[in-house]
Amino acid sequence: MTEDEGVRLQKVLAAAGVGSRRTCEDLIHEGRVEVNGELVMTQGMRVNPDTDVIRVDGSRIPPPRHHAYLVLNKPRGIVSTMEDPEGRPCLADLLVGRKERLFHVGRLDTDTEGLLMLTNDGDFAHKLAHPSYEVPKTYLAQVVGIVDKKTVTRLERGVTLEDGPVKPDKVRVISRAADRSMVEIVLHEGRNHIVRRTFDAVGHPVRRLARTAIGPVRLGKLPVGELRDLTTAELGQLLDVIGR
Repeated sequence: MTEDEGVRLQKVLAAAGVGSRRTCEDLIHEGRVEVNGELVMTQGMRVNPDTDVIRVDGSRIPPPRHHAYLVLNKPRGIVSTMEDPEGRPCLADLLVGRKERLFHVGRLDTDTEGLLMLTNDGDFAHKLAHPSYEVPKTYLAQVVGIVDKKTVTRLERGVTLEDGPVKPDKVRVISRAADRSMVEIVLHEGRNHIVRRTFDAVGHPVRRLARTAIGPVRLGKLPVGELRDLTTAELGQLLDVIGR
């Protein structure tokens, strides 16, 4: 790229919502901005916002969006497909009015609710769903019976299922009642029914299950059946996760 090509760095930062151009110039002057792993100490540097990796205080600033990156709070009873030959409610029913051709990143069982990502960026979806990237997924499970410390330790050490071992990254009991427990469990794999089968293996069948986070992306207070765009910070972190 020649000196006259590209876009001035402070303009790219300002367009990404980092701050005004003056604020972005101050960040550069303070040595808080890097491009492709190198600190930028001079003003006026030109960059390619689509291909250069830009960070402020270590946080990735994603390139301009040419695709849609959405978070959906999937309701129970919705099939994780864009169409269903059996006529059951599916994701397309929640996307009426969207002009993009969206597809889901991974899936959730029909009777599981919670966080599902949608995009029209095929490379992003493929990499994020690929097991080699080991993106952690957080679930909140209401299970039968009282989950005691012994059971938590057993889960943390790992259990063996019919298709191999599973070792959760984290297990935390949120609450206990007379006949049920609420347990948060974090896994970095996505085998079919993995959460339900894991709790079955320790004698606590799942009554209700919701996914609350994928990596840095949390469901938060997003209402059931509603969509939102990924934030700049979330998209930047996910691009780092998949090495793009």
